[in-house]
Amino acid sequence: MAARFGDGFSDYTRQFTALANRANRLALENAESAVGVQLRTFERNATATAGFLGELAHPGPQADLPSLLPKGLQVAQENLQRLASAGQEIAGLGLKTGQALIELAQQPLQGRTARRPRAKAS
Repeated sequence: MAARFGDGFSDYTRQFTALANRANRLALENAESAVGVQLRTFERNATATAGFLGELAHPGPQADLPSLLPKGLQVAQENLQRLASAGQEIAGLGLKTGQALIELAQQPLQGRTARRPRAKAS
């Protein structure tokens, strides 16, 4: 009986370890994707802002400072739109990962109920 318990416990811990490993992998992949989205957004915003600052520092002969103000506001608005879009994308990634973790957490429950031996009728 002790060997039977030990085998069952060993199987359970193996399954639990495999599930924990998959959950960690999902969380790390989500974090990696979120950081990638943030870095791409930062790069695009920095490029747009640097371009505008370059124009501000060296205005052309036809450009004067008052005419650059609307362009500066447009760059700021586009930067904010990119930030908002990145936030939505990261939230979507979080929801997708959360759903995958929920499905992962439900797997052992579904497997355990399917493998439960039936009681014999007397």
